[in-house]
Amino acid sequence: MIGYIEDPKEIEKKSFEVINNELEKRELKFDKREKQIITRIIHTTADFGFANNTIISNGAIDEGIRAIKRGVGIVTDTRMAQVGIRKRDLIKYGSEINCFISDERVYKIAKERGITRSMAAMELASQDPKNGIFVFGNAPTALFRLMELFEEGKVNPSLVIGVPIGFVGAAQAKERLAVLPVPYITIKGRKGGSNIAVAIMNALILLANELV
Repeated sequence: MIGYIEDPKEIEKKSFEVINNELEKRELKFDKREKQIITRIIHTTADFGFANNTIISNGAIDEGIRAIKRGVGIVTDTRMAQVGIRKRDLIKYGSEINCFISDERVYKIAKERGITRSMAAMELASQDPKNGIFVFGNAPTALFRLMELFEEGKVNPSLVIGVPIGFVGAAQAKERLAVLPVPYITIKGRKGGSNIAVAIMNALILLANELV
């Protein structure tokens, strides 16, 4: 029988050792905090390509940490992302994590306007000025709509984690995000996903807690 590690903490420790060793071989230039974010993306995907394709705008990490410590609302595009974020580590800041995709008001807006529920969810989220961090791993239309709302002056995000996945609109949405004057973390191309969005958000939460 093949021997294997049973202790979850030891598994995680070994995983990060493998990732860090591989990143050192590649001689990529990240600062310490950027490396923590990219390491967690690789940990959740087993894909070292994200080391080259992740884009973190200037000041995005600082803005994200400050927003977390201010207790801003966090909005996700999917329930999967909502439940994956480390809620227990946000309690002391008073942050709430919301996903409006199943809200009755969203159904109504989507039907009346002829838009996706993901877009309608951003319409609803933008009405609360406390919402400051927006996390996208699935729906390009949600990211597109948030950017439109920003350009219309209806929302001013502290940070956008924009990593939607897909063949239609995902790459284009991320390209557009990368030229907006808003703090962001994104990934080039079609790849992405809720698991990656969660990994980025949780890395920022851990960084915020290190500074308490």
